[in-house]
Amino acid sequence: MPIITLPDAETLVAQLAAAIKPTLTPNTVLVGMYTGGVWAAQRMHALLDPAMPHGDLDISFYRDDFDRIGLHAQVKPTRLPFEVEGRDILLVDDVLYTGRSVRAAMNALFDYGRPARIRLAVLVDRVGDRELPIMADFVGATASVPPHQHIHLVRDDAGRLNLKLVDLK
Repeated sequence: MPIITLPDAETLVAQLAAAIKPTLTPNTVLVGMYTGGVWAAQRMHALLDPAMPHGDLDISFYRDDFDRIGLHAQVKPTRLPFEVEGRDILLVDDVLYTGRSVRAAMNALFDYGRPARIRLAVLVDRVGDRELPIMADFVGATASVPPHQHIHLVRDDAGRLNLKLVDLK
């Protein structure tokens, strides 16, 4: 089996911020999805515009597999300190895989109002096995990973972001 090398997460955040910055409008707000998306969004926020409104979104109760996997032990509060109605939402997640988390995030956002548009930025687009017709507007990197492995964004003791390959076997 080939060895999979994941890119540097901090570099991906910087590259995404550089690609996103020219597309920002005064109506843009930044929303990170717990957990990895929040960490990436926090990093991007400083690089994009520290004055831009930003928030955090927990999708635990919006997942379509909630009845099967149950509630995560670490449910976080959603924090959206701005009106969602009519805003240009820049939604940030760490890894796009099946599309189900993004669908849940969109459902959650619509409970707060009707955005003008939602754009998606992901550090890694995990190619293959997409279950829903969802694609990112901004992608840091693509990766092909076997089904028994997942890509996780983690923070080390110094707070640095790293991508980690986890074997589910």
